[in-house]
Amino acid sequence: MRQTDMAIRDTTKKPYIADRDDNIFIGIDYPFHKSNGPEGYFKSTETTITAVKNNIKMLLMTEKGERIMQPTLGLGLRRFLFEQYTPDLKLTVQNEITDMVNFWLPFVNIKDLQINMGPDTDVGRNTMKIKIDFNITRDPNTLESVQVEIGE
Repeated sequence: MRQTDMAIRDTTKKPYIADRDDNIFIGIDYPFHKSNGPEGYFKSTETTITAVKNNIKMLLMTEKGERIMQPTLGLGLRRFLFEQYTPDLKLTVQNEITDMVNFWLPFVNIKDLQINMGPDTDVGRNTMKIKIDFNITRDPNTLESVQVEIGE
């Protein structure tokens, strides 16, 4: 057997580890606030799924160019708030969200994406309600959701 015919084991991938240790923290909890516990100065998230939910929320609410040194991070969804809500606009917003999540959070698999802009809001208030059902690719048996409201 030649060496090129042998299977190559990828040892660079880290295994998915369930969050069982209370002394390990994954990311910073949003909104920022001081910690009263052992995690450091800022309050931190204790589970991977909580950190991913925070990351999705922050990605949806960040405007393009808002993040220093990362000018392409964010979606800029506020520009759609005063647009006529049509099926084409809904599809455009869904595509932008899907593309950004795939680029910035490639380990997230979107299962369902709902966008509502409509008559259920008060006159003079333009809002966009987004609900994403997702799972982490390394843990496909879980299904979590995030809801964000953009606008007033």
